Amino acid sequence: MAKWTPKHEAPEPLEGPVVATITGGTILWFVLFLVQLPFYGWFDDHGHTWWVWTCLAGGGLGLIGVWYVRGRDAALKRAAAEADAGPSPAAD
Repeated sequence: MAKWTPKHEAPEPLEGPVVATITGGTILWFVLFLVQLPFYGWFDDHGHTWWVWTCLAGGGLGLIGVWYVRGRDAALKRAAAEADAGPSPAAD
């Protein structure tokens, strides 16, 4: 079998409001957790408590995601600013 190799260049990655998207998703996970919390007894009776804890885990992982994308965004902005400034003069 021959190894599959692409015959064209990969497209550029899409850049958008990544920080806002991840923040919105994280807020949504926490809202879903809070909405389900009053019905915990029903979820427990029907064996669906994992729904509640999945929403909490999604919110917690979303906080890590917000931290990561904010750092990434800051690093991209720093790199762009350094590229616009041009090469710095060498210190003797």
